[in-house]
Amino acid sequence: MNQLKTNVEEPVIGMDIQNIPFEIFLKNLKAQMKNVFHLRADIDQMAIKRGMPPFVMREIMSLNPLAIGIPVEYGGRGCKMEENISLLAAASYESLALSLTFGINSALFLQPVGKYAPEEAKGPVFERFMNKQNMGGLMITEPGYGSDALNMQTSFSEKNGRYHLEGTKHWAGLTGWAEYWLLTARERSQSGDLKRDIDFFICDVNSPDQQIVVEEFYENLGLFQIPYGRNRLDVRIPKIQRLIPETTGVKMMLDLLHRSRMQFPGMAMGFIQRLLDESIAHTNQRLIGGKPLMTYDQVQQRLAKLQASYTICSAMCANSSEKAGVENDLSSIGFEANSVKSVVTDLMQEAAQSATQLVGAQAYKLNHIAGRSITDSRPFQIFEGSNDILYAQISESLVKMMKKTKESNLFQFLKNYDLTSKSAAFLKEMLDFELNLNLPQRKMVELGQVLGRIVSYEMVINLGEKGFRSDLINNGLTMLSQEITSLMSSFNYQTQTLVIEDYQEDSAWLKFVRG
Repeated sequence: MNQLKTNVEEPVIGMDIQNIPFEIFLKNLKAQMKNVFHLRADIDQMAIKRGMPPFVMREIMSLNPLAIGIPVEYGGRGCKMEENISLLAAASYESLALSLTFGINSALFLQPVGKYAPEEAKGPVFERFMNKQNMGGLMITEPGYGSDALNMQTSFSEKNGRYHLEGTKHWAGLTGWAEYWLLTARERSQSGDLKRDIDFFICDVNSPDQQIVVEEFYENLGLFQIPYGRNRLDVRIPKIQRLIPETTGVKMMLDLLHRSRMQFPGMAMGFIQRLLDESIAHTNQRLIGGKPLMTYDQVQQRLAKLQASYTICSAMCANSSEKAGVENDLSSIGFEANSVKSVVTDLMQEAAQSATQLVGAQAYKLNHIAGRSITDSRPFQIFEGSNDILYAQISESLVKMMKKTKESNLFQFLKNYDLTSKSAAFLKEMLDFELNLNLPQRKMVELGQVLGRIVSYEMVINLGEKGFRSDLINNGLTMLSQEITSLMSSFNYQTQTLVIEDYQEDSAWLKFVRG
């Protein structure tokens, strides 16, 4: 199961990046990835080593895949969201790390620069991406402030016509690799206090006074090809490299992060499809008791769920392609963006677990795609918002909206909400009750898990209405119904267990089995 047989075609080099049809653009990229991952090197061996062989990135970047995230007036393909998501999906079929590399560059650097940077700052940045294959990333997280990003301690002050930034950032993907960074900081007032709003600055590490010191490279558990680490900031940024928010810096950050979360289905799409293809191939070839593994009922259950995840992810890709363009303000769509990110990353991890279970012992090797996928996909449930937190925020958004409309019946609210109006009708029996609007945090998380899947149910219905294959749609809806039923059962079970800190007293089991 470790690698599907693929026919490798030679990519067509040298075509006009703006005018080449997207189908040809994507075909060239897929051919180049197969060339470097399957002919010139063995991706399964490559994936267990830190970093990416230089020739891999050189050959792939020679096709200018990041042109998808650059505006037309700067030589790019125009930041079309459906192209960006398709790029992420094509890359993640071969390498989740490569897809995340594209996602970091596009969603967390190129898109916000294109939308918020001053015009005089855009030209030099985009020129180096187009002609010198530069890369860019985003630094928000700090050692003491992960999910608590609004209280970041990195500060800036204006001195001699430049902004002086000081602080420490970590867990920024592409640490030590990227030539450009978006740095986040809070302004330090004359009294020494940090202001509440957040600002973004373009940092060019190849320019004087803008070098970032990597104090430590982390030995990350998965995604070996992407470097992470701790970075010390003591840089001076020219004024033109400060992003200009439409209202506040916090809203600009929400617009950026929500757009990024809406693009997670692109990275999940190829990843889930690859595991589905590999799992089908393996279970057809593997004989147990003289018959293919595929014929066993429990195997069918796992495969059907994997396939349903493929359908749900497809629906999310279609939805994000229509809604997440850079021309739209996404700062207020937390309910939808958080639902998409949390549900699709849960599906990624479940897909990896199922594929590993189906393969068995062989998958428990670093150079096997199934087992490796468990550790590669796991951080997706944590970075850009831990799923536990996002699920709670989904419920908090719902409660706020229900209080505003003075509606306490969950079904009555959801049937009139644009993200759930169709799905609520199918799920009425489970949802028709008075919701306690003062739930404990653990119940807010459980309710958020339910709501995220109801939103996903709606997206699958919408995809079916556009003509997507009906048997796949039905399987996807069935799986979601099963999950919602199970989650609602947990939500309705009232319990408030708490940790017992001095648990060791009178709890040594051996004392209770001796005569």
